[in-house]
Amino acid sequence: MLEEVRIQGLGVIDDAVLELSPGLTVVTGETGAGKTMVVTGLGLLFGGRADPQRVRPGAGRAVVEGRLTVPEGGRVATRVLEAGGDIDDDVLILNRTVSAEGRSRATLGGRSAPVSLLAYLADDLVAVHGQSDQQRLLRAERQRSSLDRFAGDDLVKVLKRYSVAYRRHREVAAELEELVERARERAQEADLLRFGVEEITAAEPVPGEDAELSAEETRLAHADGLRVASTTAHEALTGDPAAADVQADVVGLLSAARQAVASVSEHDEDLASIGSRLDEASYIITDAATELASYAESVEADPARLAVVQERRALLTQLARKYGETTDEMLAWAENASARLSELDGDDERIEELRAEVEELAADMAEAAGELTEIREAAAERFGEAVTEELTALAMPHARVSVRITTGEEFGPHGRDEVELLLAPHPGSAPLPLHKGASGGELSRVMLAIEVVFAGADPVPTFVFDEVDAGVGGKAAVEIGRRLARLARRAQVIVVTHLPQVAAFADAHLVVEKSTEGLVTESGVVRLDRDGRVRELSRMLAGLEDSELGRAHAEELLGNADPDRAYPRA
Repeated sequence: MLEEVRIQGLGVIDDAVLELSPGLTVVTGETGAGKTMVVTGLGLLFGGRADPQRVRPGAGRAVVEGRLTVPEGGRVATRVLEAGGDIDDDVLILNRTVSAEGRSRATLGGRSAPVSLLAYLADDLVAVHGQSDQQRLLRAERQRSSLDRFAGDDLVKVLKRYSVAYRRHREVAAELEELVERARERAQEADLLRFGVEEITAAEPVPGEDAELSAEETRLAHADGLRVASTTAHEALTGDPAAADVQADVVGLLSAARQAVASVSEHDEDLASIGSRLDEASYIITDAATELASYAESVEADPARLAVVQERRALLTQLARKYGETTDEMLAWAENASARLSELDGDDERIEELRAEVEELAADMAEAAGELTEIREAAAERFGEAVTEELTALAMPHARVSVRITTGEEFGPHGRDEVELLLAPHPGSAPLPLHKGASGGELSRVMLAIEVVFAGADPVPTFVFDEVDAGVGGKAAVEIGRRLARLARRAQVIVVTHLPQVAAFADAHLVVEKSTEGLVTESGVVRLDRDGRVRELSRMLAGLEDSELGRAHAEELLGNADPDRAYPRA
């Protein structure tokens, strides 16, 4: 809800502050006093088109600042915080500046913001109905959502069921489309994986086999050298019994040393210790000599086995270039590839499952969408009759409002229906979209009738009407005032009017006065008390503030309007 609006440098307004309140607030004043600039300023504040020609000559720029309350945790508050703006005790500050050169700037909660964001938030903050304003209810989406709210709980239940099926259908259809589009890629991937698994399976690698084969190949390739070296070492340790001239060997020399030491070791403990070490060395050398002899006998040159090992290693090396550096890595790759193949092979089954689910969900959506259409058509008929009845009391007795519901083939978030409000202003005239079927003043009255019928169904907290009473008077003007008062019982309503019959229904009355210089200054917007209202209504009735007849008529208007006000006697 708007609490205060300050306008500077806009049209005839130099610097004016409007203190607003709940209920119905009317703005009056003499012709040319700047009443319409109030509506223009509100339009700018909520993202309207910036017209540099509206900037007051010599001002350099026009500034509109608004203070309004927004519910904590609501969509507006959430969006403001996401944009980096601040909300202090549920109070939000909006600012819009338009330079004489046409540059426009907006701030939201103290943070610069695109003007489009103001327009976006306006849908949840204010409905401006003026002759040149972008009408909120002229947008097809708003017309559909408002009709849905008017339809009530029956539609809400069906729409909830439809929305669940619609969202799930989109998810399943997207997954199905992705699987189908990637069918060729999946087939190619499966062929490569299958080929690799078959290659590895055919080779039958064993964990650690590559290291073992490498060692065996090295030993076979150096068999002669290994045998000669082991034989030579054995002979050095034990000698060669077959040789004619046996030379001294390590074992023999150690044995002679042991015997020499052992013969006298009993006379010296140190020498006995050395003898023990010689005994130990003798045992070690003897074991080494035995193992050398056995090793020399085991080493054989086997060219056939060497060829087999080299061929096997070549195969494993070839596989290693594709699937892993070691046999362990190859086997791990094959295991992972087999798991992936199972997934890919299962995609065909998944595709069939998804196709079946898409068909089932489409049937559910079609059924729910049909129910939505039936409910909307019934609500549209009730709505058209109610608005038409309201228009009769608003001096448009021959006008008829209807709702055209067009059911298409494509499913959308809210069904298959497009909703459009139509107006036939005269008998025999073809129903046309609202903005084509009515003049500016008529359109404001149509919008008033619509808002009154939608009362309670549309959650917007503030309504602004300009020239809603254009071209009417007498009883019709009283009915306009009464309906504005009725609308003000659930929302804040701001009306610029020149009719006293309308102004009499106000809970708060603001009058715009120009100074002697022809400007509206800070003191030029006055909130009237009861006596001030009588004087202003008298001026509007008779052109004279102190006319006895005019004052009496003004008192009568106020007295008749009192029962309809949202807030008793202002």
